[in-house]
Amino acid sequence: MDQISARPAGRHAAPAGSRRRLQTLSAHGALRVPEITVYFWAIKALSTAMGESTSDYSVHAIAPVVAVGFGFAGFVAALTLQLSIRRYVAWAYWLAVVMVGVFGTMAADVLHVGFGVPYVLSSALYALALAAVFWTWQRTERTLSIHTISTARRELFYWAAVVATFAMGTAVGDMTAVTLHMGYLLSAALFAAAIAVPAIGYRWLGWNPILSFWLAYVLTRPLGASVADWLGKPRTLGGLGWGDGPVAFALSAMIAILVTYLAVTCRDVQRAVRTSAAADTG
Repeated sequence: MDQISARPAGRHAAPAGSRRRLQTLSAHGALRVPEITVYFWAIKALSTAMGESTSDYSVHAIAPVVAVGFGFAGFVAALTLQLSIRRYVAWAYWLAVVMVGVFGTMAADVLHVGFGVPYVLSSALYALALAAVFWTWQRTERTLSIHTISTARRELFYWAAVVATFAMGTAVGDMTAVTLHMGYLLSAALFAAAIAVPAIGYRWLGWNPILSFWLAYVLTRPLGASVADWLGKPRTLGGLGWGDGPVAFALSAMIAILVTYLAVTCRDVQRAVRTSAAADTG
């Protein structure tokens, strides 16, 4: 389903309709992000926690400047790969999300640790950046729906929003845990309760699905970061003391298992792509 072999020219050439569907899958018009399923939210939550723990482990395991440099290089490489494929492929998409999670955490931490910017201010700055991305995206494309991400420009808006949500979520999670002295566990409980609000609003109160999605998407970041810190940080800091490295490894393994399952089953391929692929391969 992810790969469609080319048919030889001549009397065995593919019909015109089939060729058009093939072009749609591989170029302009292909949907470039996954369907929103329980797998999406599970991997998204795991990736936010994994990004937090991986970032914290790497900046202590090696020189912080080197770690941030590697994080940025990995982020650029993963995003370049995702954009070059030009349609949704599970492992490439989630690799990009994971690297955004790692680098987004580093970006938020650099402002606080490297430049002394308070978490309250960095949270506000990244919130303004996210608002600017959404405003520009809406003004340009007239919709923020991820079910319409079928062009390079729309996908660039999408990834800009994702980067901003990861950076903002990291700062907000640290703000509640450290600045407001709530600790990691209470912060996680707070964001878990907050993320239930758009879920309930969408399912039972008729909230706008695009608004509900982005509210939940934003809140998964501080939730995941708070859980990762609670699991990995020493007991003296309010954590369980499992260590950032082991937590990052365990979360990475869980992500790899789920992404492999999706890559094999294509359970999260959006309907328009899945239907066209079935017509070509069926």
